[in-house]
Amino acid sequence: MQLSELGGSEGLEHNATLNRESLVALGAFSALTAGAVLLNARSTREAVQGRWYKQLKKPSFQPPRQAFGPVWTTLYGLIAVSGWRIWGSPAGAQRSRALGLWFVQLGLNAAWSHLFFRKRRLKAAAVENWVLLGGIAAYTAAASRVDRKTPWFMAPYLGWVGFANVLSTDIARLNA
Repeated sequence: MQLSELGGSEGLEHNATLNRESLVALGAFSALTAGAVLLNARSTREAVQGRWYKQLKKPSFQPPRQAFGPVWTTLYGLIAVSGWRIWGSPAGAQRSRALGLWFVQLGLNAAWSHLFFRKRRLKAAAVENWVLLGGIAAYTAAASRVDRKTPWFMAPYLGWVGFANVLSTDIARLNA
């Protein structure tokens, strides 16, 4: 399989050295994203199975618990690939800004689960979720100036977090 089939930057598939380097970078972005997944899982796993979470009032439109794993697995894969695509773009101030925002949105992503599930601070988590949405939008906008395909990798994430904002805000309201 060529890097171009994985959505890699144009031209990288023609240079074996860059190809290996690019695959290492993809592994690094995947590992960084997996780190956020592990932080989220650590905060989430016990809480979701515990009494506190089961007793929370939740809106009728909340998806079944089984939906979250497949959705987030897909989204985290797209997040990793988007960062990798930006990394593979020509160096410059716009690329540096986009990569910085990639790290910001990933950190904000990990912070939400900690606030909601571990700290049980529903209002703070709802506010943080809105900040996360802004971080994702800022990253997507910056990334679009570097690589025209990257926003398509981020669109499902933006949509899901937008929905999660409504869900999180409603849970905070119902359990005030």
